[in-house]
Amino acid sequence: MPRTLPVCISFFFLALSYGVLMGTRGFSFLWPMCMSAFIFTGSMEFVTVDLLVSAFNPLAAFMLAVMIGIRHLFYGISMLGRFKNMGLKKPYLIFSLCDETFAIDNGTKIPDTVDRGWFYFFVGLLNQASWVAGATFGGILGGRITFGTSGLDFVMTAMFVVIFVDQWMATKHKSHMAALTGIAVPAICLSLFGPDDFMIPSLVVMLVVFLVLRPYLDDLNIQNTIRNADGETGKEDESMDKEARA
Repeated sequence: MPRTLPVCISFFFLALSYGVLMGTRGFSFLWPMCMSAFIFTGSMEFVTVDLLVSAFNPLAAFMLAVMIGIRHLFYGISMLGRFKNMGLKKPYLIFSLCDETFAIDNGTKIPDTVDRGWFYFFVGLLNQASWVAGATFGGILGGRITFGTSGLDFVMTAMFVVIFVDQWMATKHKSHMAALTGIAVPAICLSLFGPDDFMIPSLVVMLVVFLVLRPYLDDLNIQNTIRNADGETGKEDESMDKEARA
């Protein structure tokens, strides 16, 4: 719960805006409730609002869903070892893996006394429960709102910006090459392929770049770990010297 609480709060309000958006488009609250339960891909759910009110084009909807959700392929590959031998929990772990759940699962040092499978399971469950609750409540409110809701679909973009800034600040003493690559490659692909076709090339190029730079990035991480450890040891020695002089 302490690990997921910040995500759950943000998920609730993000899903609330999504539910309101659905409600203002004339959909019953059952639509955002079921979509958040069975799709559970926030970006795609926002896009689906426009798909549902536009001309029926299943091929375009499928390709759009693939392009938006393909980033989960890379998350899934990196979680293969963590989700191994999880038994009946594994299907839900795969289904509930989203950006924020991946960040928590990948960044938490789980104590030996805690079962990893159940930890991963409840991280996903709590995150999805907050999303479903927010979408349902927003859907109920949306049917009763009379003022303009223009700009609500921007909240997903705002959330990703906040996550990026937070991770940048958390690693301020480390190399930002990975983050800068994540900015530069999509920017270049956007200029080359346009806003409708840049996502898949960006992901492919970033994957190749990260694979090529992995030895260098691993060396940087090792050097930073050693430097931090030496710094902590130096502080302890300095503290002991002060105590000895005192």
